[in-house]
Amino acid sequence: MDNRPDPDKLLKQVEAEKSNRGRLKIFFGAVAGVGKTYAMLEHARYRKRDGTDVVAGIIETHKRSETQALLENLEILPRKINLYKNIEISEFDLEAALKRKPELILVDELAHTNASGSRHAKRWQDVDELLEAGIDVYTTLNVQHCESLNDIVAQITQVIVRETVPDTFIEKAGEIELIDIPPEELLKRLKEGKVYLGRQAELAAQNFFRLGNLIALRQLALKYTTRNVDTQLRAYKDLHTISDVWKVGEHFLVCISSNPGAVKIIRAAKQIAVDLGAQWTVAYVESFSHFNRFENKGNVDSMFSFAEKLGAQTVTLSGDDIAETIISYCRSKNISKIVMGKPGKPNIRERFFGSLIDRLARKCGAIDLYLLSGEQGANIVKSKYPPLDPFSWEGLGWTFVTVVICTASNILLSSYLTFANLIMIFLLGISWLAFRYGRRMSVIGTLMSVLSFEFFFVQPKYSFAVMDKEHIITFSVMLIVGLFIGTLTGRLRRQSFAIRLREQRTQVLYALTSDLAKSSKPDQLFRIFISHVYDFFKYPSVVFTIDKSGKTSILTATPNARDLAAKETETVEWVRENNKTAGRWTDTLSGSDGFYMPLSSSNNMIGILGIFPGDSKDFLKPDNYHILEIFIKQAALAVEGAMLAEENIKNESELETVRFKNMLFNTVTLDIKNALEIIYKAAGELSDPELAEDQIKRGELLENIRIQTKQLEEFIKEMPNILSEIR
Repeated sequence: MDNRPDPDKLLKQVEAEKSNRGRLKIFFGAVAGVGKTYAMLEHARYRKRDGTDVVAGIIETHKRSETQALLENLEILPRKINLYKNIEISEFDLEAALKRKPELILVDELAHTNASGSRHAKRWQDVDELLEAGIDVYTTLNVQHCESLNDIVAQITQVIVRETVPDTFIEKAGEIELIDIPPEELLKRLKEGKVYLGRQAELAAQNFFRLGNLIALRQLALKYTTRNVDTQLRAYKDLHTISDVWKVGEHFLVCISSNPGAVKIIRAAKQIAVDLGAQWTVAYVESFSHFNRFENKGNVDSMFSFAEKLGAQTVTLSGDDIAETIISYCRSKNISKIVMGKPGKPNIRERFFGSLIDRLARKCGAIDLYLLSGEQGANIVKSKYPPLDPFSWEGLGWTFVTVVICTASNILLSSYLTFANLIMIFLLGISWLAFRYGRRMSVIGTLMSVLSFEFFFVQPKYSFAVMDKEHIITFSVMLIVGLFIGTLTGRLRRQSFAIRLREQRTQVLYALTSDLAKSSKPDQLFRIFISHVYDFFKYPSVVFTIDKSGKTSILTATPNARDLAAKETETVEWVRENNKTAGRWTDTLSGSDGFYMPLSSSNNMIGILGIFPGDSKDFLKPDNYHILEIFIKQAALAVEGAMLAEENIKNESELETVRFKNMLFNTVTLDIKNALEIIYKAAGELSDPELAEDQIKRGELLENIRIQTKQLEEFIKEMPNILSEIR
């Protein structure tokens, strides 16, 4: 085995060593109040005692005395005051931090949104710039602010968190330290006023800080931290070119074939995952040598869907050496266990060359191999689609013509060429047959070429009698070489077919993704989506949208599809209510003319796709169906993103309105208060007996009272307009 290090990994290692980027440490918790800021300050004080230059960039103590006490003897960076519509907002001063450039800076609340006028919109972007400047950063983060978990948190707590941090940034952290306390203790701290104060604590206990929410968020935080540590472990192994599997975590791979009996393996693997509390991945290997060979790839797609419902990850691997492909994947993901079905009765090839199980057992090394009963008891369902090299009369005819052409060419050249060269012409024809019509026709062509060579060119000619025993060896070698060339050429044909198919998929998906990126309006995105579906499948198609009341309506349709869809409201309503596929060639409402699939986003259903394929089932082929599923996922994500963007713009507009009203109210209140204070103060001075003789001073005070009274009068006149603005 070649143990030489990968040049790409070595290059990454060199670049990592040369990097001057600062180191990020995140103090991570389930919710507010677990002690993230407190733990961050304690670590910072330890670093300061060790001689590190530490600065507190921005710390939110929330008036907690224990936290405020830890700020003693730490240099605190003055906050920057941003003036936004006459309202002063204090923020982290990024420019001052870069100018001060300490070794370590503390920046609390990583997910915070900066005030308008700041250099960056988000605080995590400030932290990223600090890291680029070579400054180490300590920061804090709650699990609900992780972008990938935002929807899950919203589902659990019924609260949509607007401030999130991209997972790609979190993954750059050199260390994530989980700060965790039991939910019961956290609720106790909340009652004691150590999390929120006054009315805010009561509202938190009634809503976000319910016991069930805290337990679920705690589990999410534990899982996220574990996942991050696993990612760091894989990165470390890649950086140091370590290919051995380290059994530090429970993660196993379930390998399946297209055999329907693999469902039993998936069910058994689910039980193993529950017992071990482990991650598990279901894998299927597309081997070029078995590409589309009596295998129903639709079975694989359905089993993948079944495995995902049970909580597994799924992956399709590609490679001609199945055993090596599986082992390589396990090493790259640090998977320590492989689960497979027991092999059935071995075929002739397995008797001579060994089975997949044998090859895995020899190559797996430190990876454990487990065999479960299940697959061998099921009947293999042959593909309802023709194999890549089917028997055809056209192929047989061209095989006969090719052998005749090679024979005629050899007759014309027999006086000039040796036996070896004559055989090469036959082999050339066999190679063409293998590449054009597959291995089946190449085998037939090889047998016909051997017979033709023996009949026309070996003494005695025009008979199948063999006088020289050496010719038997010649025939045998010619037959073996012909079969070998035919097999290799056929495999090359299958590989080229697979590559073309994948290239076609890539081009189609790239075109869809590119066009979806050109628009940010949901209606336009739906129209782009339906046009690509129609261009690829060539069938009438329609998209239904769902309004807030749950009513469906046709948004866009290709020619002839609108009238067809208008007749099938029952099927459309069933899909909307159940969020499942229905219609033609399904188990639900199969009498419909259309095939309907829900367009589901991460939160809910945003539409329904209808396709009217007539009597053709081509679009239900596994490859085409898989592309259709990807089309739907890409479109749903794009439309959901556009909807969220519109909602954010609306929320921002409403927020700006509220801010304006508050500012207007505060301004009016402040002006009235100032005027009254001036009048009150002037009146008090006028009543002073010592000013009775000072007419100049008394005149100034009376003038001030008159001016302020006039302003109050103007305010009273404008009050109806001001109140209408505030409303």
